[in-house]
Amino acid sequence: MNNSRRSFVSTSALALPALAHAIQAQTSPFRRPKLKITDIRTAEVRGHGYQVHVRVYTDQGIYGQGEATDSAAGAVPIIAGFRRMLMGRDPLNVEAIWESLRTGGIFAGAQGGQFVTALTAVEIALWDLAGKALGLPVYQLLGGKVRDKVRVYCDSANHHPDDPKAKEKLQEIEKMGFTALKIDIDEARDPARFDRVNWTASNGEIDRMVKEVAFVRSCVSRNVDLAVDMHGRYDAPTGKRVAIELEPFKLLWLEEPVPAENVDVMRDIRQATKTPICCGENLFLRHGFRELLEKRAVDIIMPDIQKCGGLLEARKIADMAHTYYTPVAPHCVVSPIGYMASCHVCAAVPNFLVIEWHWISRMKLWKEFVKEGEIIEKGFVTVPDRPGIGVEMNEEAARTAQVPNTGWFEETK
Repeated sequence: MNNSRRSFVSTSALALPALAHAIQAQTSPFRRPKLKITDIRTAEVRGHGYQVHVRVYTDQGIYGQGEATDSAAGAVPIIAGFRRMLMGRDPLNVEAIWESLRTGGIFAGAQGGQFVTALTAVEIALWDLAGKALGLPVYQLLGGKVRDKVRVYCDSANHHPDDPKAKEKLQEIEKMGFTALKIDIDEARDPARFDRVNWTASNGEIDRMVKEVAFVRSCVSRNVDLAVDMHGRYDAPTGKRVAIELEPFKLLWLEEPVPAENVDVMRDIRQATKTPICCGENLFLRHGFRELLEKRAVDIIMPDIQKCGGLLEARKIADMAHTYYTPVAPHCVVSPIGYMASCHVCAAVPNFLVIEWHWISRMKLWKEFVKEGEIIEKGFVTVPDRPGIGVEMNEEAARTAQVPNTGWFEETK
């Protein structure tokens, strides 16, 4: 018994320092990675429209990747201008970097447009980098996920009753597992238009719109939700008439029947119809959505996470909308890299509804763009538990879409 006791004490005396060291290694705040930003580089791609990809590099060989779209034209020199404010900084302080760049650009257009779009790409790259450095998926850094799978809707151009292949293509979307789709009903070349500048729709134009919606509704089952986009191209009388005419179809939403700039007009249309009204893809930062929510001008908001300010800003926009019990259905036309980044936000916010997908006509590039291959399965994205965003660019495939005469993540000299 004495020998056993001596053996236990002796073993414990040797084991305790090791145990203490192990606990220290796992719990000490001083184990946080020490990183410094060493470079920021860009590449330009044309997928569904124009996108700018950004990489933020560090002194430990870790880099993060982000993506911006739509108003990203002109973002490359803006991002280059951020470089002097980023070099040597700790990339894990994402909010501090974002705020310093935003407030530092207050006289350079940091309220929206190209500036905020450029900032968005950098912010997304920083979250990817932070997740990789800490060994955590981005959704965990945004507060954790409330859902494992993110619902996707397919944006389809196959809605013309005179197209003999349209019905087959629409039914194929349903067979792919999508539970929602969207069509566009604005048409600048409609023969019933009487004026190429004024966007007051004639009776003939409105009849054509209703006919297209009725056709699509008849091609897919009632279990597939249908959204309709007018791209903010019409005036108030037209927007109101169309919203009322489409009430029998019980749309998921009618998107931007008028431009988003006049919130009062959007509210008037919403109050005149039972059709849910949605907008927001061209609004920036929380400030761009404040009045829209305060005045109850829409039923659903649609921030574009690749240009509205970034992942955390999108989370804040969604949280603000949540206080008004307003769902969020992000606009999203980017590559699988930006798409998965958006899905991390969608997984983390309670009031997420559905996210856009607009690459059905570019399936080969979509499936090959990242090393992980197809990320949409039966109309849903499963958010990965891998560190960072969780997908990595397949450079060989991505470079097939490189904008001619542009650089490809070239080292800054």
